[in-house]
Amino acid sequence: MDRHQSLLELLYWRDVRSSGLLFGCSLFLLLSLLSCSIISVLSYSTLALLSVTVSFRTYRGVLQAVQKSDEGHPFKQYLEKDVALSKDVVQRHSDAVLSRIDGVLKELRRLFLVEDLIDSLKFAVFLWVLTYVGAWFNGLTLLILGLIGAFSGPVVYEKHQVMGHGCEKTCSVLLSVLCNVHVSLVLLKRT
Repeated sequence: MDRHQSLLELLYWRDVRSSGLLFGCSLFLLLSLLSCSIISVLSYSTLALLSVTVSFRTYRGVLQAVQKSDEGHPFKQYLEKDVALSKDVVQRHSDAVLSRIDGVLKELRRLFLVEDLIDSLKFAVFLWVLTYVGAWFNGLTLLILGLIGAFSGPVVYEKHQVMGHGCEKTCSVLLSVLCNVHVSLVLLKRT
């Protein structure tokens, strides 16, 4: 539940700095993938990260030499952290992934082997609609639109939620007016 809560915090922009950083980096990565291959994007991104860390390490080394201080390595706290994955963590995550894959495979088997005709037809219509979506957009464009929607939708909903309740009231009044008009038209046809 903690991860779910932290994801909601990011999407609702509770911490603007973290949300902006994640949104900006993700959008930059997806836009980069539109023009370059994934190998180029990964190479340039890691090269940029390495350039920043080498520059910072050199800057801190020169600063320590000029000030004649002995603060040590600027990334010492990160170098001392244990980054090894325990067998329990790997086993737990692989079990979760395996159970999801099993569920998807069972559902696909059920749909493709037409266990239920209606569900298989719904799946066929869904795939047919996806062919049109695929003709209009490529996958990266959909990912970019999804990312923008994920980061802007919750905030827009939260800010304009009061207007949404007003819209519900307006819709209910409009619906009652339309019902009254329909009843009036039916009565006029009878006379």
